Amino acid sequence: MSPVVEPGRVAVVTGAASGIGLGLAERFAAEGMRVVMADVEEPALAEAAARLAASGADVLPVVTDVSFGAEVDALRDRAVAAYGAVHLVCNNAGVGGPHGPLWDCPPGEWDWVLGVNLGGVINGVRSFMPLLLKQHAAHMVNTASIFGVFAGALGPYGVSKHAVVALTETLYFNLRAINADHVGVSVLCPGAVRTRFGTSARNRPAWAGPPVVSGDAERASAEQFDRLAASGASPAEVAGIVVDAIRSSRFYILTSENRNEAVTRRGAEIVVGEPPTPPFP
Repeated sequence: MSPVVEPGRVAVVTGAASGIGLGLAERFAAEGMRVVMADVEEPALAEAAARLAASGADVLPVVTDVSFGAEVDALRDRAVAAYGAVHLVCNNAGVGGPHGPLWDCPPGEWDWVLGVNLGGVINGVRSFMPLLLKQHAAHMVNTASIFGVFAGALGPYGVSKHAVVALTETLYFNLRAINADHVGVSVLCPGAVRTRFGTSARNRPAWAGPPVVSGDAERASAEQFDRLAASGASPAEVAGIVVDAIRSSRFYILTSENRNEAVTRRGAEIVVGEPPTPPFP
């Protein structure tokens, strides 16, 4: 199969204005790819795209709310109109949400978190996979989380990430069933990464209703999450891991080994029927 990450190929990255998405866009541009950068946060997207363009990259910023299928379709159409093809799609956009008891999470919060984290990937698959199937070589990377492969935690966020892992596994089987060996697929399950993810509520839509009022336990969980992120990998490091994984056709992409025990323990607990152990203190 021809290489996907190489000069002249076209990559589409959602959530590309910051964090892992921006790291991916920067790395693909450095590889000589043409990059379509999608994000819901217009000012940050324009700034990031302008900076990359100033360095000589061929980029196209497209404001996109991935939770709406019509906007993802429009993103696809803009990419094809500009570059004629798409070879690599990173369904990466994601948001956080509350960490408290599930029964305290209002419907609007569920709709927002699942709409972006899971619905955005569903829309990306539905919209872009038929296009990728027409290429000689293509790849799709869906961003989940390490929270998607060990015991469930972090409320709607963790639920959404487990679903993205299952979705991507199903997608892999779908592609193999039709002998589409020219299209690769991976699920990115990053651990702690130094991003602005903890402030994703800045893009929370008004229709989701008022944000959940944090209690002591909720604040403690959020603070622990922020501490982990502060000591995590850089987006550039994650992007390098992703490129290596695409080139080696790796399906599960973990960015560190420090949660391997929690992943393995979950599998053992499932087999013997034990309740889950908390994945971290």
